[in-house]
Amino acid sequence: MQSNSTALLSSFTDHLHTVQRHFWSRETSTEWWDRIVMQLSDDEQWVQNFQMRKATFLELCSELAPALRRKDTNMRSALTVEKHVAIAVWKMATPDGYRSIANQFGVWRTTVGLALSQVCQAINHILLRRTVTLGNVREIVDGFAAMGFPNCGGAIDGTHIPILAPDHLATEYINRKGYFSMVLQALVDHKGRFTDINAGWSGKVHDARIFRNTGLYRKLQGGTFFPDQKITVGEVEMPIVILGDPAYPLMPWLMKPYTGNLDRSKERFNYRLSRCRMTVECAFGRLKGRWRCLYGRLDLAEDNIPAVIASCCVLHNICESRGEK
Repeated sequence: MQSNSTALLSSFTDHLHTVQRHFWSRETSTEWWDRIVMQLSDDEQWVQNFQMRKATFLELCSELAPALRRKDTNMRSALTVEKHVAIAVWKMATPDGYRSIANQFGVWRTTVGLALSQVCQAINHILLRRTVTLGNVREIVDGFAAMGFPNCGGAIDGTHIPILAPDHLATEYINRKGYFSMVLQALVDHKGRFTDINAGWSGKVHDARIFRNTGLYRKLQGGTFFPDQKITVGEVEMPIVILGDPAYPLMPWLMKPYTGNLDRSKERFNYRLSRCRMTVECAFGRLKGRWRCLYGRLDLAEDNIPAVIASCCVLHNICESRGEK
């Protein structure tokens, strides 16, 4: 009898500790969102759970509202825009499964998938082009110059996003490390904000091939990506270039490291290039650290994955520009 009482007391104490420590994680009815979360103004809790402060979240909802607002039916009330967005952001920000999130928000499991799809479509339609954009070129060039490379307009690289095995042509998605993935290729500025992205190529495809088949490549080749393709450094007119690793092709507008036996000047060039190119690797790290769905295998239909990846990039830029942690 005493052992049973002890076990019961221990269980209750553990439960109480969990509730006090992190009550946001409790599985409850829809009132958890309606009556608790939306009434809180604690930015620390908002950032911990949604990767952004409440003010940023509400601004995002306002931007997406025209595409997400739904009417009530005779059968049930429609999700509010805020709850719609919260479900999708929670799915992107955590490794939680559909059932867990459904319990968290008091909705059906299928509603979670639908909310994610609809919110990501809205983000891509409304925010992508004006959020993932070049910005002030002079500021970007000056930023990279402060790191040691005087005429740089961006750093480019690719990263693999793990996915479940696709139903068709699955072997095409196995990357060189042996797991299924899709590739996100991105160009970033000196602050690690995405200025161009391309998502959806299978993990088996080489970075150089992906790059040559993007709109970014065509614009750079045609001299239309940067408003002014040249910049004056001192009294010398120099072309604006982007920086890549050895996987990328050497072009008049794309610099990559020297290889082989290097003299001191080439070593110095490589050091400065590497230092600036680290911005894109750090950006990928922050992206995946903030939007944890990109770390595990994305449990989505193959056709929906690029939109989710792109949405995470948009939200990354929003969070970075607003100083979110």
